[in-house]
Amino acid sequence: MPYELQELAAISGMPGLYRLVRAARHGVLVESLDEKATRTLAPARNKVSLLSEISIYTQDPDETVPLTEVFERIYQKHGAASPVTSKSSEGELTDFLAGVIPDYDRDRVYLSDIKKLASWYGIVSKHRPYLEAAASETSEEALAAETAEDAPKAKAKKAPKTTEPSADEPLSTGGVITAADEAPDAEGNPEAAAPAKKSRKKAE
Repeated sequence: MPYELQELAAISGMPGLYRLVRAARHGVLVESLDEKATRTLAPARNKVSLLSEISIYTQDPDETVPLTEVFERIYQKHGAASPVTSKSSEGELTDFLAGVIPDYDRDRVYLSDIKKLASWYGIVSKHRPYLEAAASETSEEALAAETAEDAPKAKAKKAPKTTEPSADEPLSTGGVITAADEAPDAEGNPEAAAPAKKSRKKAE
């Protein structure tokens, strides 16, 4: 994934974005995503919208695009510097979103949502590092190759003549390698953002 969004959130009544630190008795302790990194308490009455759980509606009612993927598309097309801001014209903003999500739902995604998207991307790309997916995959491939090389060596070792190998003795000490977890960035607009969900097709 390009940017790690799981701990980042937009909070109603509080401008900008925040990193969730920990739960508190009367709310959530958060840290502002800016140069000051100021810590404050977000009251329990304020709505906390996790960026990793926000998606953009498409014209297919069964499909949405997670914000993490939207950010990846923006990065691949424009780099870390977004070509628009929340103050850009309506035409510039709609053209910007259409450039990364051609089939976004024009009826359910409002101009205010595109402004938030542009603002959030600018904040995140400035204060969070972009994680190259290729580097992560290369590390996993190297680890898999290393494990594969170690397995024959472990198998080639001879047991002491006086000891019989047990029936459940493993053939290799190599562990199971799993893919890294992925995730899908102000007050969210419930009409324009929905929880990320897997694409699916209705049964015929």
